[in-house]
Amino acid sequence: MGAAKLWGEAGRWLVIVLIQVAKAILRCLLLFWYRSGIQTSPPLIPLDRDSLLSSHDNSAEEDDEDTSVVGQRSGRVVRPLGSAPSLQSLLWGLPRKNKRSRDGEEELQSSPTPLGLQETIAESLYIARPLVHLASLGICGKRSWKPWIISGLLEITSFSLLSDIKTLNRRERAEMRRRAFLLLYYLLRSPFYDRYSEMKILFLLRFLADYVPGVGLVARPLMEYLPIWQKIYFYNWG
Repeated sequence: MGAAKLWGEAGRWLVIVLIQVAKAILRCLLLFWYRSGIQTSPPLIPLDRDSLLSSHDNSAEEDDEDTSVVGQRSGRVVRPLGSAPSLQSLLWGLPRKNKRSRDGEEELQSSPTPLGLQETIAESLYIARPLVHLASLGICGKRSWKPWIISGLLEITSFSLLSDIKTLNRRERAEMRRRAFLLLYYLLRSPFYDRYSEMKILFLLRFLADYVPGVGLVARPLMEYLPIWQKIYFYNWG
């Protein structure tokens, strides 16, 4: 948007192309040089502070699990006085493992799934898709169906080839589900949106706003903002 104000339409498209080229180069470096496998979004695992704090609070209790004594007659679990923590950090519950912290550690330690030739080609197609889309836009124009069809075919081909992998880790499976959901966004991309989706979506929102109590508070502002959002999204869908 800043480039469009400073340098006009040509400057905006130049900035978009430079950003997409830089992203493609870095992703290819990760794929071929560092063997990063299927590249997830976000690329870094978000820090779960609640899990870390809970793990820290229970660390003393987990360390003392092996020193607990089970009464022969009562069967109750008792912690010896010598292994008890200080009164400030004393917890009166039974020793237990923190499942969330274990899942977080496994997720951090899990290595990316090695990709064969077919899977590497599929991931390369996914990385190259924005550049191919921009090139086809420049050749065929914004109103042509060819960029929409070419980009969709590349994304569907990449997803189909990668879906054959059966040994994905947790983050990679989440990334595949995200990519499958993003295929629905093609219904909101021009020119399909301009020809087919726009009237049906606006009719549905108008129907819900008129006949479903309370929905109008959300549906009517959405109807006004949808054309602006779609225009911005159409230029940033790479």
